[in-house]
Amino acid sequence: MVEPTNEPPAAPGTPAPRGTPAPPVAVPAPAAQVPGQAPGQAPAAPPDPSAALSLRGLWKRFGEKVAVAGVDLDVPAGSFYGLVGPNGAGKTTTLSMATGLLRPDFGSAHVHGTDLWADPVAGKRQLGILPDGVRLFDRLTGAQLITYAGLLRGMDRDTVAERTTDLLATLDLAQDANTFVVDYSAGMTKKVALATALIHAPRVLVLDEPFEAVDPVSAANIRDILAGYVASGGTVVVSSHVMDLVQRMCDHVAVVAGGHVLAAGTIDEVRGGQSLEDRFVELVGGRQTSEGLAWLRSS
Repeated sequence: MVEPTNEPPAAPGTPAPRGTPAPPVAVPAPAAQVPGQAPGQAPAAPPDPSAALSLRGLWKRFGEKVAVAGVDLDVPAGSFYGLVGPNGAGKTTTLSMATGLLRPDFGSAHVHGTDLWADPVAGKRQLGILPDGVRLFDRLTGAQLITYAGLLRGMDRDTVAERTTDLLATLDLAQDANTFVVDYSAGMTKKVALATALIHAPRVLVLDEPFEAVDPVSAANIRDILAGYVASGGTVVVSSHVMDLVQRMCDHVAVVAGGHVLAAGTIDEVRGGQSLEDRFVELVGGRQTSEGLAWLRSS
């Protein structure tokens, strides 16, 4: 303990005598962290309640790899929305977080104003999902699988039976209704998976590469189904690598690369007078010249 003295106080700037306790230093309080917001990230705009799908500040890391780095995106209700990007861009990870299949490290996803992660039952009720590489119960027949999906959604058996028949006919699977899914081709498997996403007539369809391995006739039928669905007020979000398909089919598009949204808006806004493919290459970069592999050229 330091004994009191009768010495006058030191002048400002004079060092305190040895043994004198240092005055307390004011430490600023740390900034409040917004729940669900990545550290150091600027506050995002609030979710758009009028959007069919509103994503804010989505982040996801796998070990040292940051797959998605703060994605903000609004999908207008009633739109046909394309999500394009190179391999490894973060498209599938973003869609998985947006649909409740993968929990984000930070950020939020709202489906028609419902916070998907705060109220997953209400949020997922409005969604029909076709994930990329989905594993199905392939020891069921096609008809059984679609029926099972409808019953899981709480639908009555009569409605499920009627819609199952409609979907099998529309997707050209009627002749294979009683074939085990394990014996389906890749394209048939994709179509029956789409049927399970449609059976409950969701408000929003999220389809990851729905046309991969599908023959041209079936792809045209699927496009007609989706166009009619959007015309009736539904919303479709589709990821694809085929720029021409997205340009012809969608009315909105977002370009994703490196876990970021590089551009988003209507097709005309994003492509800016170019073809979507040229604009995509301009935004993403990485196009290689043809100077390499000289040995491959004929002499």
